[in-house]
Amino acid sequence: MDHAPSPAPLLALAAVLMAYLAAARAQRRAGRRWAGGRTAAFAGGVALLALAAAPPLAAWAHGDLRGHMVQHVLVGMLAPLGLVLGAPVALALRTLPVPAARRVTRFLRGRVVRVVSHPATAAVLNVGGMAVLYLTPLYAATLHAPALHALVHLHVLAAGVLFTWAVLAGPDPAPHPAPLATRLGVLTLAIAAHAVLGKLMYGYGWPCGVAGAAEVQAAAQVMYYGGDLAEGLLLVALFARWYRAGRTAGGGAAAGGGVAARARRAPQDLRRVRG
Repeated sequence: MDHAPSPAPLLALAAVLMAYLAAARAQRRAGRRWAGGRTAAFAGGVALLALAAAPPLAAWAHGDLRGHMVQHVLVGMLAPLGLVLGAPVALALRTLPVPAARRVTRFLRGRVVRVVSHPATAAVLNVGGMAVLYLTPLYAATLHAPALHALVHLHVLAAGVLFTWAVLAGPDPAPHPAPLATRLGVLTLAIAAHAVLGKLMYGYGWPCGVAGAAEVQAAAQVMYYGGDLAEGLLLVALFARWYRAGRTAGGGAAAGGGVAARARRAPQDLRRVRG
């Protein structure tokens, strides 16, 4: 079946990036500091999503499991790290009118966010979602249902962003951060589960009936090694935040609390909402 990739995702990504850049510029014009590194990280995340949605890769991904897996690694594993490190929620809280920012703050402190932002929940949504996609007929169904295909990609992106934010507990405000040991333990288990999924695909030919054995094995290798790269980068970011939080708090013993304290204070993000 012929498949012409839609330009809608690229247009949406361009709009999101322009909105982010405009908000960051407004902060600088108002005399408020906004780190250039955050802007670069967010732009990098958007660029990876744009690469995944670009017609050459999108067309390859539609008809070839290997292309799909490259797209999956970009959308669900690599891009989320850049997006989260860009702190878009913190930027929005600075930019939005106070009533709207208060509503966002109340939502972040609510029960739903508390549950889904726990690292264990986020890991189930992330790695568990991949297992459902590749170990059931779901992937085959997406090849013939464009709406389902788009929904799956949205889930992959949302779950990847949520998992990254839950593990890092920032830099966006994290009103309910889990202890560092919990986040590190969940990340370790997620890495192991991801590796097992890749080996199951390689050894047993899942998803079944959609491609030849060589194609499935190549796709499984993309998942396995691409996941190693993304999870390694996430681990580096986690320890970098732990180190900075420890220095800010005055010692490594207070590092886990330092991240929580930053989130509770959120001096330039949440203070203006309360005022």
